Amino acid sequence: MCGLSGEIRFDDAEADLGAVGRMTEAMRDRGPDGSGLWSHGPIALGHRRLKIIDLSEKAAQPMVDAELGLAAVFNGCLYNYRELRAELRRAGYRFQSGSDTEVLVKAFHRWGAGCVDHFTGMFAFAVAERGGGRLTLGRDRLGIKPLYLSEDGRRLRFASSLPALLAAGGVDTGIDPVALHHYMTFHSLVPGERTILAGVRKLPAATVRVIEADGTSTEHRYWEPRHRRPAAPADDGEWRRAVLDALRTAVRRRMVADVPVGVLLSGGLDSSLIVALLAEQGQREPATFSIGFEPAGGEQGDEFAYSDLVARRFGTDHHRIRVPDSRLAQGVEQAVHAMSEPMVSHDCVAFHLLSREVAGHVKVVQSGQGADEVFAGYDWFPPLAGVPRERAADTYLEAFRDRPHHDLARILAPDHLLDSDVSGDLVRAHLARPGADTALDAVLRLETTAMMVDDPVKRLDNMTMAHGLEARTPFLDHELVELAAACPAELKLAGGGKGVLKDAARRMLPAEVVDRPKGYFPVPAIRHVEGRLLDLVRDALTSRAARDRGLFRRDYVDRLLADPGRDRAATGVNTLWQLGLLELWLQAHLG
Repeated sequence: MCGLSGEIRFDDAEADLGAVGRMTEAMRDRGPDGSGLWSHGPIALGHRRLKIIDLSEKAAQPMVDAELGLAAVFNGCLYNYRELRAELRRAGYRFQSGSDTEVLVKAFHRWGAGCVDHFTGMFAFAVAERGGGRLTLGRDRLGIKPLYLSEDGRRLRFASSLPALLAAGGVDTGIDPVALHHYMTFHSLVPGERTILAGVRKLPAATVRVIEADGTSTEHRYWEPRHRRPAAPADDGEWRRAVLDALRTAVRRRMVADVPVGVLLSGGLDSSLIVALLAEQGQREPATFSIGFEPAGGEQGDEFAYSDLVARRFGTDHHRIRVPDSRLAQGVEQAVHAMSEPMVSHDCVAFHLLSREVAGHVKVVQSGQGADEVFAGYDWFPPLAGVPRERAADTYLEAFRDRPHHDLARILAPDHLLDSDVSGDLVRAHLARPGADTALDAVLRLETTAMMVDDPVKRLDNMTMAHGLEARTPFLDHELVELAAACPAELKLAGGGKGVLKDAARRMLPAEVVDRPKGYFPVPAIRHVEGRLLDLVRDALTSRAARDRGLFRRDYVDRLLADPGRDRAATGVNTLWQLGLLELWLQAHLG
């Protein structure tokens, strides 16, 4: 829901409303239903609106409460806004709208930065206090909604997308060498506060930052799941029931809207379970959507057999979307433009093309994103079973990273190499922290609080919001995540991964769906880099811009172009696509 932007100055100058206006306009796709600007001295706010809750103009943003001395912009949804509004009314607050944004404003006035502890939902927000000139930025627990920052000694700017910051100007667009190392190690994922550009950072997930009028600031991380067993152990049946009940609640919460809510139905366990729970709660003929591509390299390009099975079982209003190869190259270019950061997963293109079609039918969808990270569904989790806690980092890196540090010397140009293994060090430092019982618990904490935020979660937000489509993720309900974190490792690893979730689903879904091999959004032509896609990649990597940037060794690029399938990362990522995607993104957004 929406895109926000703003600026706070520290040099006694008034905020640059023109720059905030350019950022706001750059996010038109995120919020096609309206826009607004507000400024007061050194602070300015901008907003693009996607109307989901309270469709009237009373819910327009920036929302200014003159009585409380607050102005706010908000992106996301507070699923418990009705309960909070009732509580705040009992405390004496009056409401002029039915929006969750106004609830956020009153909640901030009552609880200050601690308001985030009362929120159930996905959110990024900025609240300006007119009196003291203080600005508070906040982001939800799982980082579902993004917030990018660009700052120097004179000002700080922020926006829901990185390209919006670029539209304002004044951003250092040099390549961050540490982020480049992460990109090449973690299949394009840059975790934490960094981005591929030296001049842009992210507010981390589960973080509130309070910025004073003089430019000093404090950051507070307000949430992290405890990956530790409960004091009173439960049996397997109790865990299954608890997981299903928590997911049932999460799905119900995400039906809060004043517009219809559909489902992205891949036919896998996670999205199918969402459909089943909606049917259980009386949702009649919800709109469901699946996408498929042409086969390539011996790989099937769709999973319609499974999604059709689920759609028939629960009587959904199902939409099959098949994308011919003739549309794929254009879809790739459009997806790259929609990316706030370069993302190598072919799922990006699938989500982008799917979202464009879905947005013609509904404004809100639920998605199964996040279940694999929360319930240990990936193939790099089982090797961690029984591994000593001190061996967690080595075991995880062996399975998860694309290539070891020393291997980058044959790919990156010498000027962009680092002496130390910064990506390995990041993993080792995170996994060495106390508070997780086992090696698997420590890795699941890393995945849930860092890796997931900057890959599948970011991917879903970018690609859906590029078409004014809001995606909601029940598996990232923070209470469900807390429950899963406490669940014994053996229950999650059972059945090839997500065992406790599969067992919970057996009474609701066909066995063919529960026990099927794990699938992904299949886009075979990208995995194999052929045809028009190969032409796009070749043009990008041999362009003047690429030569001037000089990120990669020319001899290595030439070998890859001569044999596009010759080199795959340990995780299966096509290396030519990894290099080409980065250069395509840089050229799309920097020229």
